[in-house]
Amino acid sequence: MRNDSVPPVRTAAHLPSLRDGIGWVIAVCLSIFCSIGQTNAQSIKGSADRPNVVILLADDAGWGDFSSSGNRSVSTPRIDSLASSGAKFDRFFVCPVCSPTRAELLTGRYHPRGGVRGVSEGAERLNLDEVTLAQWFQANGYATGCFGKWHNGSQGPYHPRARGFDEYFGYTEGHWGEYFNPPLENQEGRMVSTQGYIVDVLTDRALDFIERKHKQPFLCFVPFTTPHSPWGVPASDWKRFQNKEIVQSGRNRGQEKLDETRCALAMLENQDRNVGRILDKLDSLQIADNTIVIYFSDNGPNTERWNGGMKGRKASVDEGGVRSVCYCRWPSKIAAGNVVQPIAAAIDWLPTLVSLAQLSGASKLPLDGIDLSPWLIAKEPAIEPTPDRILYSTWNGKISARSQRYRMDSDGKLFDMEMDPNQNKACELTSEAERIAFERLESGMRVWKEEVLQGGKLPKDSRPIPVGNSPLPITHLPARDGIGTGAIRRSAPAPNSSYFVNWQSVDDYIEWNVSVENQGTYRVAIDFTCPQSSVGAVLQLAFGNSLLEKKLETAWDPPLYEDQDTIERPKAESRMKPFQTLELGKIRLSKGEGKLQLRAVSIPDGTVIDLRRLTLEYEPSDAPK
Repeated sequence: MRNDSVPPVRTAAHLPSLRDGIGWVIAVCLSIFCSIGQTNAQSIKGSADRPNVVILLADDAGWGDFSSSGNRSVSTPRIDSLASSGAKFDRFFVCPVCSPTRAELLTGRYHPRGGVRGVSEGAERLNLDEVTLAQWFQANGYATGCFGKWHNGSQGPYHPRARGFDEYFGYTEGHWGEYFNPPLENQEGRMVSTQGYIVDVLTDRALDFIERKHKQPFLCFVPFTTPHSPWGVPASDWKRFQNKEIVQSGRNRGQEKLDETRCALAMLENQDRNVGRILDKLDSLQIADNTIVIYFSDNGPNTERWNGGMKGRKASVDEGGVRSVCYCRWPSKIAAGNVVQPIAAAIDWLPTLVSLAQLSGASKLPLDGIDLSPWLIAKEPAIEPTPDRILYSTWNGKISARSQRYRMDSDGKLFDMEMDPNQNKACELTSEAERIAFERLESGMRVWKEEVLQGGKLPKDSRPIPVGNSPLPITHLPARDGIGTGAIRRSAPAPNSSYFVNWQSVDDYIEWNVSVENQGTYRVAIDFTCPQSSVGAVLQLAFGNSLLEKKLETAWDPPLYEDQDTIERPKAESRMKPFQTLELGKIRLSKGEGKLQLRAVSIPDGTVIDLRRLTLEYEPSDAPK
């Protein structure tokens, strides 16, 4: 679905509420950055070909997980080559967890502004009034494709194919339970079986897209799935690490599980190989010179492992939880070995890429990010940092703020990140510079909390799940987005990639809060397992006055997978099994909001089913005239 009317770019400098007090300073700084970026865009205008863009995003990789960062237990030469042949960001910041970073990359805005307030159960969805990076490129004639973990909405208008991506293949949840021969969502929105390791499979799809689209400008987004758990990696990669000595320890040495460290690093070496495959494809097609390649991660490391000694890891708002490597290569424009000194963040990529690719149109909403192209395509003498900006990080009600030199943590303590990069001792505020920095960051955090977090922690997400959205007729309703009543529960505490279990009573049911967007007939299917004792049970799906019943006539009771995990997966995550798809029939749904309920009106013996997802497919031919 194209968006051909992208409105003019605006930055946080356009926000009246930021012009009060310290906010005015921030606004002026951002305005200066943007005016420089516009001048720089004019300097590269006239290029014969618009650049292709490839964005590579790691999942849960820490700053310290790369040999370019000094890790002596891992080898990541192809990822490192992006730094040596292009630009390296000295201090680059993302969010403490996955979906917020993705939202900030896509919009150039802090994630709470776009409605992203969690990582599951619908709270990861990006508001529909947000214009995404993909929509920008799509509206400017680019072919757009996303291959991997989306994590900003699964259904209808939140789906990547409704947010600017012509093509999509991957999974939309926060993490996936099968890394070998995984079931994934294809271009038509159907779950299909694949063969191989998930990172290899998704890279294959990205390579196919690049091969087919390389004669026109393209945007290819590859959000990798690793080194996020579960802990599964190909045997050839694990063989190198299984007994490997880990020569650098995490900050909290006693909490480190060495096999998890080994597996995470083995995952990154596999990912490095796949990054190399993409770079080799650009070379073979002779388009590398005019292709912008960006690589970074979505948050800090997901376990206690070496991260340069920084305080914090994934889910933390301290430096180690939000700092990432970030490399950008564009051989025809960016000098090899360039180091970008000003602090930067995921929110900056949208305005920067709009400038570099000379896209027409603009953002519908004010941006928090700034155009970094002056530092990427720097002329001699090198551009000095503009007046200091402040970057904010938030998660689970905690906030921290980072200036070029200082960080204020969630307890209001100030740290000098030049003298004390590991946040070992808070500043005593004995110097005038420290007192000024303290007052500035404290005031900035107070204003930011009031404006962006609406005074505190955002309320629980209550948006219904859209069903039957045009032009995406297939709606998946996974267990993650449903509610089990009575004794019904999810297979593990983490909602993503879970399934409902312990369904034993006719009084218990599963429901989803939905909004039917198109009235008409829907084909219904479930992905289930059940023992022989469940045969004969009658399932009933209800929405308003509409009912559909189906008797279970066959059992499907496979064991849990034994070959998915290299080492034991976290207890919070579900162990998976192969689910079978069963067509329940058709149901007429009226337009409107309500509870879609799946019940068992008859149970012959024991349990009913384990349920991974319910799928509704709208049949437009039956729509009212």
